[in-house]
Amino acid sequence: MKAPVAGRPSAQPEVSRRKSGAAQHGKIHPVVIYPFRQPNDYSDLEQLYQLVARLAAERKKYARPITVIDRKTHYANEGNKGFLDFRKNTVARHSKILDAWCVDTCQMWCSGLGMAFEKGGDNDVYWLIPGDFNYGTAAGKELLGRLHDLPEICLELQQDMCIGEIATDHNNSKQLIDTYGTFALLYNWFPAEAQEIRQYTERPRSEFFAIRHGFLREVLRQRWYAYEQTVVMLLQAVFSGHRISRFFVGQISDLPEGRESIASAMQQVERTERVLKTLWRERNDTKTGWIEQYQVLEAQSEEIRRTALIVLKSLLK
Repeated sequence: MKAPVAGRPSAQPEVSRRKSGAAQHGKIHPVVIYPFRQPNDYSDLEQLYQLVARLAAERKKYARPITVIDRKTHYANEGNKGFLDFRKNTVARHSKILDAWCVDTCQMWCSGLGMAFEKGGDNDVYWLIPGDFNYGTAAGKELLGRLHDLPEICLELQQDMCIGEIATDHNNSKQLIDTYGTFALLYNWFPAEAQEIRQYTERPRSEFFAIRHGFLREVLRQRWYAYEQTVVMLLQAVFSGHRISRFFVGQISDLPEGRESIASAMQQVERTERVLKTLWRERNDTKTGWIEQYQVLEAQSEEIRRTALIVLKSLLK
């Protein structure tokens, strides 16, 4: 099931990207997730919506982009003339705005992808674009110039899901959380699947991804989680034997200070554990002896979570 790696020339094998007949007729549906907290500086968003404007102009290749804006964001900025002008003159000009009351970012994903799915067809691909990254930097601008490769991998190479992988060093806070939290917990609850996922990506919580119509249909019909939905989708892809690939995003960040706070890191580890525990129960609670197995895994999971928090507290000072 392993697919070619894209986005880093030295890591990309010789692969033909000639489109199949089905791929020629598929459209790409961009879904932009507007930042929950409106930034004071619009430079990152201005760069992002220059890309969105280009996508909107290529009507044969792309469906009209959708921008999801949480209503809490709107009401927090209803007296902000800069926000209202940007919403009206830029966001609404180049995309269809979906206003939605959402529990968390992953629910914004569900609303936007769901709307796009209902307008799409069997050969289409859905492309999630997070809005809260530093696109105004040199690295961000460079990324925006080639980010379209991410959905094209799904479209042209017939992949079911493509994950965008941010490049980080071993001391990066997201790297630390995924190493000591996400993957450690995955190996406890879903060991075989965790090994396979790690062959594809070191970023199982990535906000950059594209997904084909058929797989999105399956995902939307199952429980959608308010948190860590990318991890869930990767597990669902492995459970059902779908094709996964990855795209190297580069060095780009959504962290204003470059690092997570220890409180934020703790929250991310704890909610990952909650999601994995719930998913494991849903898949196993009809099996004989499941409760005894669950209790063993839960005890191990608690130790993993505690260890992760000790390590992260030490490293994220």
